[in-house]
Amino acid sequence: MTMARADRPLFEGSDWNFDLIQRIYDAVETIALTDFRLDVYPNQIEVISAEQMLDAYASTGMPLFYKHWSFGKQFVANEMLYRKGLRGLAYELVINSDPCISYIMQENSATMQTLVIAHAAFGHNHFFKNNYAFRQWTDATGILDYLEFAKSYIAHCEERYGEAAVERLLDGAHALMHQGVHRHPRVRSRDLKLEAAREAERQAYRDKIYDDLWRTLPASTKAPEAADDHRRRALNLPQENILYFLEKTGPALEPWQREILRIVRLIAQYFYPQRQTKVMNEGCATWCHYQIMTKLHERGQITDGSFLEFLQSHTNVVNQPTFDSGHFSGFNPYTLGFGIMEDMARICSNPTDEDREWFPDFAGKGDVNGVLQDACANYRDESFITQFLSPHMIRKWRLFEVADRESEAALSVAAIHDERGYRRIRRALAREYDIGRQEPDIQIVDVDLAGDRTLMLEHSVADGVLLDERDAAMVLQNLANLWRYDVVLTELDAQDRRILKTHQMKPARLQ
Repeated sequence: MTMARADRPLFEGSDWNFDLIQRIYDAVETIALTDFRLDVYPNQIEVISAEQMLDAYASTGMPLFYKHWSFGKQFVANEMLYRKGLRGLAYELVINSDPCISYIMQENSATMQTLVIAHAAFGHNHFFKNNYAFRQWTDATGILDYLEFAKSYIAHCEERYGEAAVERLLDGAHALMHQGVHRHPRVRSRDLKLEAAREAERQAYRDKIYDDLWRTLPASTKAPEAADDHRRRALNLPQENILYFLEKTGPALEPWQREILRIVRLIAQYFYPQRQTKVMNEGCATWCHYQIMTKLHERGQITDGSFLEFLQSHTNVVNQPTFDSGHFSGFNPYTLGFGIMEDMARICSNPTDEDREWFPDFAGKGDVNGVLQDACANYRDESFITQFLSPHMIRKWRLFEVADRESEAALSVAAIHDERGYRRIRRALAREYDIGRQEPDIQIVDVDLAGDRTLMLEHSVADGVLLDERDAAMVLQNLANLWRYDVVLTELDAQDRRILKTHQMKPARLQ
């Protein structure tokens, strides 16, 4: 269906008011829902100042959050860089919630407000609602209520138990946030409203499993090996979610401390899908804003000048420095995600023989929206790159693989953008976005219940990459402080289980 051109554009110049924001939103919504069939949560648009944006940065972009010294530190650091002109601010922030909250900067021009509404309120919003990782790991309906509960609960604990005690607990919990998620969800995402409502019940909860085990295990008549297996089964070991294990089994934690660990753990779980889908999420939002802004221009709803302003911003967003430019710091997720999606649209509409060979399922099918929406719903970054990065894009970006082998003194080029190298390059790039490789595989494997209660962990070392000694020491210190007994971490080769390194930490004495 061809839409008639508008009699006059939505705006001319850069000034805007709230009535104009509403007209812009209505125009963008019509195109997003009608032309591109996006499926979104209801939107809530918030206009904020630069200082409020800096505050949102510090609190991980959430509208409600508990207090912690690290947020203030981030605010001061970002503010200093911004005031000196060394760092710009994001034009928008968007929250995976229902309704979906989008912050837009009051300093933005009318064109930029149009762009960020298309990008955040519809592009990111559609991705949040439909991608399987967000559906499995997050509860968009309950997150705002849960954050309100978390903020008030932690404030209450500070009044009752002291700010220093709560701060120490949060320090330890934050250090372990990346080891505080269930990477393989067993059930659908939790109802966070219900979690908040059950706080009073959990406050009175006592760790019966721990008490029973401590009392009965020493008297066990089973063989040592059988007793060890029984103990590990009772404690659900091995356990990858360290915060969960501490919450349920920590021998010296009070109920309020367990509740705070639970709060940090559930918030860490909420952010986990974003670490798995950065390329796809930004690619989807960038694709959406590009298509919507182009439609607005074609229909006369934005002027040529506004479209040129948009194109300049879009070009900056998807700029990718080359590896030898001096500015290269990895792949720009906007460039990678948008480039692959743009190429998928080309393959759907105008494929080559090579495209038909590599992508027989959708080459030439013509349903661009359907193919892209299926990809956004059913993949994460690693699998998305593995499935959809084409030889055409590998040649266009001149990608190659560099081998860095411990046994060799120099780097070598292992694959280039040719017939022999396409699949190797695609696999190598996809591995860079594998969440299992980005973060160390550390699990709690045993607890010496009958002895000195030492907590034992193992790190399965991939490709010979050991933990940074300084970082490992600091994180283990926080873990030992929460556990209140010794902690031992053994680093084992993932292939032959050889012991490569051992770390041990004792809990610090409370002042």
